[in-house]
Amino acid sequence: MTKHPIEVITSVERRRRWSREDKERLVAACLEPGAVLSEIARAAGIHVSQLFRWRKELCQIEEPKTETANTLVPVIVSEAAPAAQPAALEAPARSQSRRKRSDVTIELGRDRRVRVDSDIDPEALGRILDCVLGRR
Repeated sequence: MTKHPIEVITSVERRRRWSREDKERLVAACLEPGAVLSEIARAAGIHVSQLFRWRKELCQIEEPKTETANTLVPVIVSEAAPAAQPAALEAPARSQSRRKRSDVTIELGRDRRVRVDSDIDPEALGRILDCVLGRR
């Protein structure tokens, strides 16, 4: 027969308070190669979900809180580059009435961009930017 240790609680326990240093120590142990979170949690006397919550809180990168409505961003207007084709394989020229396509790329920051045709309706572009920037 195998004996298992048993913990007997004889009084009402209060909620434990963990210092930031203790949380950081346990989260750092979780980030070690080959770490087993359930073993770390068991040794500390907490549930695994608590480790995940602490890891999320301590490893969270704060983004600067700025007012997007008043933030100006640079705009670069460029024409779409035509695909490179050898001269021998070029198709015959079409009628001159077809205009060159021109795109506008708007850099919104944090690796977000919006690319639209240069002749887009300004009101439609405003609605698109409102949705993308969360102003609605």
